[in-house]
Amino acid sequence: MRILLIHSDYLEYETKNKTGIAEEIPEDKMQGHFTESLVVFTAVEAEDEENPDSVIENAADEIVRVFGDVKADNVVIYPYAHLSSSLSSPKTARRVLEGMEEALRERGLEVSRVPFGWYKAFRISCKGHPLSELSRTIKPEPIKEEEESEESEWFILHRGQKIRPEEFDFTSRDLENLVKYELGELESSGEEPPHVRLMREKGLADYEPSADVGHLRWYPRGRLIRDLLADYVYMLVTSEGAMPVETPIMYDLEDEAIRVHAEKFGERQYRMKNKKELMLRYACCFGAFRILSDSFLTWKNLPASIYELSTYSFRLEKKGEVVGLKRLRGFTMPDLHTVCADLEQALTEFAGQVEMCMKTGEDLQVNYEVIFRATREFYENYSDWVHSVADKIGKPILLELLPSRKHYWIAKMDFAAIDYLGRPIENPTVQIDVESGERFGITYVNSDEEEVNPIILHCSPTGSIERVICSLLEKTAIEMDEKPPMLPVWLSPTQVRVLPIAGRHLEFAESLVSEMTANDVRADLDDRAETLGKKIRNAAQDWVPYVVVVGDSELEGKLTVNIRSTGEKVQMDLDELIELVRSETHGMPFRRLPLPVRLSERINF
Repeated sequence: MRILLIHSDYLEYETKNKTGIAEEIPEDKMQGHFTESLVVFTAVEAEDEENPDSVIENAADEIVRVFGDVKADNVVIYPYAHLSSSLSSPKTARRVLEGMEEALRERGLEVSRVPFGWYKAFRISCKGHPLSELSRTIKPEPIKEEEESEESEWFILHRGQKIRPEEFDFTSRDLENLVKYELGELESSGEEPPHVRLMREKGLADYEPSADVGHLRWYPRGRLIRDLLADYVYMLVTSEGAMPVETPIMYDLEDEAIRVHAEKFGERQYRMKNKKELMLRYACCFGAFRILSDSFLTWKNLPASIYELSTYSFRLEKKGEVVGLKRLRGFTMPDLHTVCADLEQALTEFAGQVEMCMKTGEDLQVNYEVIFRATREFYENYSDWVHSVADKIGKPILLELLPSRKHYWIAKMDFAAIDYLGRPIENPTVQIDVESGERFGITYVNSDEEEVNPIILHCSPTGSIERVICSLLEKTAIEMDEKPPMLPVWLSPTQVRVLPIAGRHLEFAESLVSEMTANDVRADLDDRAETLGKKIRNAAQDWVPYVVVVGDSELEGKLTVNIRSTGEKVQMDLDELIELVRSETHGMPFRRLPLPVRLSERINF
């Protein structure tokens, strides 16, 4: 808080026009005249929101001290936003100003407060003695967090048994690394994860130096992969009955429900100021909840799901923690919210969404390790259900039991890929939210015709799109010594590359590419004046799954297809090649090649 204290002969003010945040006032407050006053021009700042009560007390103490020094007759609190460029929300400002008025009155001072949120004309006469003009910065005391009397307990769940990590015989290195990370036993090597090099080397994405840290520029190949993954999640959730929506990316923190929900996210809130204190969303929750609160729901509608792909979501990650595709400040998050009538229905839906998350691991060919987190009370009441859901995973998982509920959720399941350095990449999640229905005024009419707050499931079937790509690239780095690195065929920017050996083979090579393109195969043509060996090496660097070399023999007979995944060279005709690619990509989304078909025409990004 910034305050300017003026010991005045008189202060006169007159209200002119009200703003959108003006408080309602009676007629006698439209103007005012005060004499022999200590006028406290006051700007309540953004940092005051952390602990408004502390700011009120500290400001009152300082005003009382100055009041005693200058021997004024009364105090006038005057809202004056121009003292700061970092203002609090209007709601917090009013709360602090009203609190200051009350605190000073309790200390025995005669206090008046000039109306908040009005344009005003004023005249003031300053006495001009050494203490008649003073400025102060009032800081809030940090809120002392209550220490937990108990810490989380950790177990491995396996085949209905609950085993302490130190007693478990790990056969999976990935699970062991996950457990060490969660228990704080995995030391950082300080290395850059290999996907950062790969995202640049493969022409997918790079840091944007002219933006805030943690924001990327995407090149055509990377944009294609992102779009295909977005299409994939859309297909997945809509096949389960989810209804797509779209909502704004920024929200007014003056809205109490949004402010309270946002505060649970702590210092990672990505705020911005205009005339309002706004927050850039960190997921689609705000918009989804506002849609649901404005909808008429009955028990017959439930469960009901709405889905949004947030391009983008924002989290103010610490600058030193921002890295590549793994941890960003701006990212793309598929977000599914399911309204459930009660906890029993929520448990049924949760189990189904766990299966959906597992399917994404299979379709993306990524191994997930799993953590189930729940309050101890939830686990004790639903332990059989927890074990049945854990059994769906088909392998041991980590269990965290929290001593009490600290978040809006009472249980959640997190899926994580493990990177080259042995650290988790958080991917899918499913959560049971028991707060937001009431906080955002979401209701449904039950079978007894009563309005009831629902339980809400949060689910991201893949986690952020950027982290999916991160997981795929890290996987290739881990497996590089065992097999050629590549993406799943349906995500490979070029699925088939045709390499004509000489100019006389070019026309036939073009016809092959045209036929494959017509059959929804992403094929391109290396028509550059390079040696065949260099063309083959370039195709390998681009991780092209299928490479066709066209020479004299191919003009007359079958094609020779180099298969990257196995290293084989197989003779087949064009129809067989098209069918092979289509069998590899069956059921997955398709988009056309986002680059010129001829490599000679491409930009080197």
